[in-house]
Amino acid sequence: MVTVWRWPAGGLAEAGRRTAAMASTVLVVEDERKLRDLVRSYLERAGFTVLSTGSGAEAITMAATASPDLVVLDLGLPDVSGETVARELRSTSATPILMLTAKSSEEDRIRGLELGADDYVTKPFSPRELVLRVQAILRRGRTAAPQGVTSYGGGELVIDEPQRLVTVRGSAVAVTPTEWGVLFALASVPGRVYSRFELINRVRGYEFEGYERTVDSHVKNLRRKVEDDPGQPRIVQTVLGGGYRLGLARDD
Repeated sequence: MVTVWRWPAGGLAEAGRRTAAMASTVLVVEDERKLRDLVRSYLERAGFTVLSTGSGAEAITMAATASPDLVVLDLGLPDVSGETVARELRSTSATPILMLTAKSSEEDRIRGLELGADDYVTKPFSPRELVLRVQAILRRGRTAAPQGVTSYGGGELVIDEPQRLVTVRGSAVAVTPTEWGVLFALASVPGRVYSRFELINRVRGYEFEGYERTVDSHVKNLRRKVEDDPGQPRIVQTVLGGGYRLGLARDD
């Protein structure tokens, strides 16, 4: 499987200038100091404000007090496992998580995504690739397909684009940027079937070939939040051999 990157016009410097205007804060959690400093340096050069730590326990505290826009999280931490940190973050927040992992099997990566991560990078990695992935995650958290407030299924699902708010059966639901992107892609044309490959390319901010199963992980997490019974989904439906569709019609 091949990952294809298309650099923005002007390269990393131009991408960095656009990101700098967003004034985003990234928390880097990596116990290897040299790697942590390298990641911090590349992110700061791209215009981000960067907080960093090598401790999982400290990362949980910093995330609660500093409210970063994104967390870069190593899974192999010495005190508290990255998986535990991810669970703690997801229990209180929808802050996007980009996982760093030395585990190369697809099953390991899928498990990481099912913990609520938005994306992952496998070690060793290119720092420039990491910066692009951070920018892509934050970009898809800021953009959406439907404009304004759109209601589906007689008000069962309401998507408020200006406030990035999803309401299901009258209750607000906290979704990650990737879950937001999946839901908005499906909601842009209710009933239309989107293949896994099509969804992953629409939701991510770059061309990506392979690991289409990552979409299944994000859909699984999304269903836990929006479905009455995730085992019998009515909102995000599976079309065998096709992909996924929004099962609710848009209200007039």
